[in-house]
Amino acid sequence: MIMLEQYEIWFVTGSQHLYGETTLRQVDEHSKIIANSLNDSPVMAVRVVFKPVVKTPEEITAICKEANATPNCVGIIAWMHTFSPAKMWISGLNALQLPLLHLHTQFNRDIPFDDIDMDFMNLNQSAHGDREFGFIMSRMRLNRKVVVGHWQAASVLEKINVWSRVAAAKYKMQTMKVVRFGDNMRQVAVTDGDKVAAEMKFGFSVNTHGVGDLVQVINQISDAQIERLIQEYEDTYELLPTILKGGARRESLIEAARIELGIRTFLEDGGFSAYTNTFEDLHGMKQLPGVGSQRMMAAGYGYGGEGDWKTSAMVHIMKLMASGMKGGNSFMEDYTYHFDPVNPMVLGSHMLEICPSIADGKVKCELHPLGIGGKEDPVRLVFNGAAGSALNVSLIDMGNRFRLLVNEVEAVEVTEKFPKLPTARVLWKPQPSMEVGLQAWILAGGAHHTVYSQNLTTEYLEDFAEMLDVELVVIGKDTSIRTLKNDLKLSEIYYK
Repeated sequence: MIMLEQYEIWFVTGSQHLYGETTLRQVDEHSKIIANSLNDSPVMAVRVVFKPVVKTPEEITAICKEANATPNCVGIIAWMHTFSPAKMWISGLNALQLPLLHLHTQFNRDIPFDDIDMDFMNLNQSAHGDREFGFIMSRMRLNRKVVVGHWQAASVLEKINVWSRVAAAKYKMQTMKVVRFGDNMRQVAVTDGDKVAAEMKFGFSVNTHGVGDLVQVINQISDAQIERLIQEYEDTYELLPTILKGGARRESLIEAARIELGIRTFLEDGGFSAYTNTFEDLHGMKQLPGVGSQRMMAAGYGYGGEGDWKTSAMVHIMKLMASGMKGGNSFMEDYTYHFDPVNPMVLGSHMLEICPSIADGKVKCELHPLGIGGKEDPVRLVFNGAAGSALNVSLIDMGNRFRLLVNEVEAVEVTEKFPKLPTARVLWKPQPSMEVGLQAWILAGGAHHTVYSQNLTTEYLEDFAEMLDVELVVIGKDTSIRTLKNDLKLSEIYYK
């Protein structure tokens, strides 16, 4: 479902006519080598496309407008090989509607001390050419990412890769559709919000379909489709004996498969990338979707429980950013705490809907009662999450703005058996500590639902917030409550 190679970044180099045709040809040749090297790098997930050097205000404006109008062009990498007078860039930068990365590099890694002459100096002027370009963007108050270093350095390649993945996610957001099956959970504040403001800021639309619309599709699923999907269940997971063929509860598995196929069909036919549902609105359904919602996330769709459309959208967007990377991203909830002073931890889980992309080891397919919803027992996948560095990310509506809240956490190996807990689960330690991490989350207004990511770093969310001009609050190893409170007060002043 998610294919990052369909997107492209344009590599645009600035110069001017002052230096003559010979120098400009060299600039063009060097730019092509760098662009092709970036594109061929196994680090890069998005295609990099070389564009001829731009030398005049007219050429700069034209390339920026062309990029805006080109399908699947998600951003521009700009580099000043020589000195490119920055007033030439004003019109083009005003017209540019895509993210911009300023690559502060030079073609040669080292100074050729024995051979350097004025011809070399005239050609290789990035050290001050990029400063001129940087000034005009600061003067224009433009958000952009600045990457410094030689273009072949691993750290530079990785920073460009991070930015390009985020640029692809931003591009996808402009046309993304989220469907809500029913409304959000009654009386809940944080899962609600201003859907019009969200579409204005992020681009994605959020609209409701009655559960009956989904049930109508579910009821049209054929027995042959169900049989094929159940075979996939049996080939992939360890099934509880009661839902195996001939088992006393086999019909529950058949119904779960029917619901999953109905959800998939509805999403595909409607062009939806994410969805929500709620246990308070299941009219016409025999069980709350468990395994279906888990597997939809594993396929790349966004999901949010209890009508949480903001988290649902972010699940899909973060899965897109992380496409092809080891590890997973999932809808998550801080469920309960382990306040052991020697080993404090958070238990992350949900009643059903945790994505198996974060699983460590065996995934079981089981059937158990659910004390809410008033329906038949739902089928779900049960597993432990893997240990390692991770993020919890929450997009929240603060009324006059959206806030993106990130907590860096360290997941730990799940050694406990949890014999009576029939859900997927993760154990983690919030940074910088249990007390400070949780206090900071509460003070920043973080939701109880999050996107839990095993493979993205904070840099991805920093780039995302920068591109979309969204407030970012990061809770990490250096966070102090005093500093956080001051930062939140300053944000209130800034956004007023």
